[in-house]
Amino acid sequence: MSIAAGSTSPAEGWDTECDVLVVGSGGGGCTGAYTAAALGLDTLLIEKTPLFGGTTAYSGASLWLPGNQAQQRSGLDDSAQRALTYLRATVGERTRASLQESYVHHSAGLIAFLEENPRLRFRYEAFPDYYDAPGRFDRGRSVVPEEIDAEELGDLLEVLRPSWAADRLGADVPRTRLWGGQALIGRFLLALRETSRVRLSHSTALDRLVLENGRVVGVQALRDGRPLRIRARGGVILAAGGFEGSDALRRTYQAPRDSRWTMGPMGANTGDALRAGLAAGAGTDLLGESWWCPSVKLDDSTAAFTLGARSGIFVNARGRRFANESLPYDRMGRALLAQEADGVPLPCYWIYDGTTDGVPPGFVSANPTDAQPYLDSGVWKKADTLAGLAEKIGVPADELTATVERFNTFAEAGVDEDFHRGEDPYDRFFATGEGPNPNLVPLEKGPFHAVPLVLGDLGTKGGLTTDDQARVTTPDGEVVPGLYAAGNTMASVSGLVYPGPGVPIGSAMVFAYVAAKDIAQRQED
Repeated sequence: MSIAAGSTSPAEGWDTECDVLVVGSGGGGCTGAYTAAALGLDTLLIEKTPLFGGTTAYSGASLWLPGNQAQQRSGLDDSAQRALTYLRATVGERTRASLQESYVHHSAGLIAFLEENPRLRFRYEAFPDYYDAPGRFDRGRSVVPEEIDAEELGDLLEVLRPSWAADRLGADVPRTRLWGGQALIGRFLLALRETSRVRLSHSTALDRLVLENGRVVGVQALRDGRPLRIRARGGVILAAGGFEGSDALRRTYQAPRDSRWTMGPMGANTGDALRAGLAAGAGTDLLGESWWCPSVKLDDSTAAFTLGARSGIFVNARGRRFANESLPYDRMGRALLAQEADGVPLPCYWIYDGTTDGVPPGFVSANPTDAQPYLDSGVWKKADTLAGLAEKIGVPADELTATVERFNTFAEAGVDEDFHRGEDPYDRFFATGEGPNPNLVPLEKGPFHAVPLVLGDLGTKGGLTTDDQARVTTPDGEVVPGLYAAGNTMASVSGLVYPGPGVPIGSAMVFAYVAAKDIAQRQED
């Protein structure tokens, strides 16, 4: 997986060269590299860490790509126009209409292009859009990669970043049948290896962009700490993630946020591409934004992404509910932000009763099956009574008791009068309870549990500004020749919202695809 000699001798002053240089190996980077190679371009992909896949490898790999043929095979009657109606209704004018159109109108073509390769296969999987807005599909419109047997990857499995629990926690997670982000990156690695036009180089970090007469002509990278100059004849695609792993950049752009609670790979997404783009004169947008999520605190430096609370309630430091616990994760993250803005400190707490064997009743990326280690460490709390639990977490006992009693009356009646939990298709997608509203499960049986929830993220979403062809632009809107951006290196097309499952990876793939096509067209011209 190291850099091999190019098809021609490098020009003087360069260590190697290519037509297209892709920085980053997540869903966007792999798409850009594969597209460029399939269009006949000599392509080099560099990855900062020893493992390929980025944050995408941790994900479920839902892809919000409207109107594609994988949806059609399932019988879903989606269209670009319906999806564009939904995107405009949720994102509004925070991002350019033409950028939103570019995303939606290239989505179906991307899947058709990828599925020309038998290694790259997708299927529809129900997962509701996140907002009640015109153009929504209540069952969702996302597609996911087909699963794949790990043995098909051979030695590529050794350089595929494992799941979050395995990579970040050292958990023993079997790797026999790969799904989600593991399947997506695994399939891409196979497709990339099988083309003769792609070279992969891990442990190769972007240092800076090289410009000549205002045009980006290559990069200086660091491989094993040694400078490496790479010439890119056609262009450079930056798809290297965001800056969620950099405390310095987060302090600069996101107030007191730090990197402890991010779901990004440790040491990977530290804003190298953002810094390089800024030095090259690029404009930026949305730097204060992230793909927010509530995260279960595991210790003082680790928290695990959570969604789909099947039971229990979330209370703040005052012992009160503050939102619909079944909200999509980014919307719940913004509810946590609102608590801070109102002067209520985090963490908040997931309160649930003794019917769960002590583990949080919902999906948690750490996949805890035993609560005892976290109880022994003192991070999670339990008590026989609500008053005793309130004392342990430092909230007013009378408030917590009254909050639970009020919620239990809602559960009995089937109507959440405060936050309307269970009324939206997204809420009901995860519900497993019984009674008049399966999202409202009473808290009655001790012992009672409290798990701290902090404000986490799936990565930052602000970055370099681009035009509709993914070309990086200056603060004045002028194109920086030879430079493209996609994924979390690019200022997101979705602005201040997270419209539906798969928008981050789906948009990353689309704009990397668009970038590679633009480079190919310019090379041909």
